[in-house]
Amino acid sequence: MKEFWESNFQNKQTMWGAQPADATLEVKALFQKNNINKILIPGFGYGRNAKTFIDSGFDVTGIEISKTAIDLAKEHLKGNYKLYHGSIADMPFDKENYNGIFCYALIHLLNKNERKKLIQDCYDQLEKNGIMIFISLSTNDSRFGKGEKISNNTYLTKHDIELFFYDSDTLEREFRACGLVEAEEINEPVKIISDKPSQKFWKIICKKDE
Repeated sequence: MKEFWESNFQNKQTMWGAQPADATLEVKALFQKNNINKILIPGFGYGRNAKTFIDSGFDVTGIEISKTAIDLAKEHLKGNYKLYHGSIADMPFDKENYNGIFCYALIHLLNKNERKKLIQDCYDQLEKNGIMIFISLSTNDSRFGKGEKISNNTYLTKHDIELFFYDSDTLEREFRACGLVEAEEINEPVKIISDKPSQKFWKIICKKDE
């Protein structure tokens, strides 16, 4: 996985553009409403989603596996943030607690055990009353069922990436022990801007009450 992302960022650079995903703006508004200002972003990339938090004065820490992506972030991001170079499999990278965690389009790249560890690792670093939000592929996405089936709800893409697609039952099983509050299917982007259909994601919201 490390080699794949390093190669992709080397070849495609800022492949998703400079603007944040639509879901990021919704998450920022939710965090602000709940007075959340210290956040962790596993899967930081080159920072296109992190930028909106940094520009709004959040205390942002990220984790990114690709050194090229980190270098791109340093070129394009202004403001203060902390960024760890490494795999989310090696979490935690610090002993900090965060009142918000935002994980965009990362968890569906992991197998069952890796997903379980990421969810638990994030939950363990949440402060009391903290909120963590995951954006992950839905079985209603157009890519579901395409390519070689690897395991339940998991398919191999033409780029040799295994994608896992959540249905509501699997989502409930994997997140309920870590404060699952709400799960909503969303379109990304919200508005179709070309002939390419929107992707179908889950916005998964968990809160730590203990």
